[in-house]
Amino acid sequence: MSTRLWHPFSDMAAVDGNEFVVDRAEGVWVYDEDGRRYLDGCASLWYANAGHGRQEIVQAAMAQMGKLEAYSCFADIANRPALELAERLAALAPVDDAKIFFGSGGADAIDTAVKLARAYWQARGEHHRVHVVSRETGYHGTHGFGTSITGIPPNREGWGVLPGENTVAPLHDLDGVEKVFAEVGPERIAAFVIEPVTGAGGVHLPVEGYIEGVAELCRRHGVLLIIDAVIAGFGRLGTWFGIERFGVRPDMITFAKGVTSGYLPLGGVVVSGEVAAPWWTTPGERTLRHGPTYSGHPTCCAAGLATLDVYERENLIPRGQELENTLFEALAPLVQHSYVHEVRAGLGLLAAVELEPEVLSSVPDAPNALLRGARKAGVLVRGLGKGVAVSPPLIITEEEIGLLAEAIRAGLDSLPVDAPVPAAPGA
Repeated sequence: MSTRLWHPFSDMAAVDGNEFVVDRAEGVWVYDEDGRRYLDGCASLWYANAGHGRQEIVQAAMAQMGKLEAYSCFADIANRPALELAERLAALAPVDDAKIFFGSGGADAIDTAVKLARAYWQARGEHHRVHVVSRETGYHGTHGFGTSITGIPPNREGWGVLPGENTVAPLHDLDGVEKVFAEVGPERIAAFVIEPVTGAGGVHLPVEGYIEGVAELCRRHGVLLIIDAVIAGFGRLGTWFGIERFGVRPDMITFAKGVTSGYLPLGGVVVSGEVAAPWWTTPGERTLRHGPTYSGHPTCCAAGLATLDVYERENLIPRGQELENTLFEALAPLVQHSYVHEVRAGLGLLAAVELEPEVLSSVPDAPNALLRGARKAGVLVRGLGKGVAVSPPLIITEEEIGLLAEAIRAGLDSLPVDAPVPAAPGA
């Protein structure tokens, strides 16, 4: 049967009439309409950090909807959940004198942060500072600025002219970043936007000293540092915002996904007091003419508050670090499989298994073929450009991490590879 639903990031000609329909979920398990159970190896889309079926989050949202389901936060209007969530997030964030600007998700947050960076310099009278630097494999959502600064070329192509004044720096090369700064002119750069660990671009872990070096480079040249913690935050790297593991205090942090564990759409930007100052200092002087309709949505914020309660009560945030070696040890043996080019893991509860070039050229849509093979073995993983990624809920057990690795191996064994593939080292 044909579908009317247009799926994001999907080949609809292939998807049409062939959907995998999810029916319900509980804990780390997802069930299809036939009642078959699957381990959620990707926390849906990097966000179900607290797991599925958390009734305290559901009840908090229901109670808020019964009292005040939604209302604007424009001008001087506020609601108690938005005020309280902003207070809690500001206290948790490694940002000086933090202010919280809410939106509906990560893409909203990135566009807000980039616009704020550019507007900050305009307010300071440095009108030439409009350039934004990002890095290869970085994914920053699909709104205007997020599409423009992405480090994933296929996501940037095919749209015509995008917002300009952007440069993508090399992935792990700090000298390359310095070269970009020198070529553009640091006096023209508004901000550097970076994920601590790139997510959708392939789960690339930073080399030692890279994040700290970027932060120092930004400080030296007065460039604002924006940390994209949409995936890295809320326990995925074992801390509240991920960036704490590098000892860096950025000017802004974008967040979403895990802030509600995906129960309702919510995202935002943590903004330093320095960056916020042009709009917070003198009444009547300046208004930020920016903001989505659902900024500070009371029901979404109530879900966020309940989610933070779960994280704190069950001490879930550190598990992203506590389980990182377990995940690495479970997946590392897959590199011996002749179809596997690389396994990237060991920093946070996320990882990627990249396929050999010969497999990618031999098997049509090889990453999704691997995804389907793992699904047949009872585990849901995330297809990426050259392989698959995993990012399970923080409540996953070590035994369940073992099941995840076994299913990926089964998916690898199921690939219809025609071309000869060199044996993996040590195989």
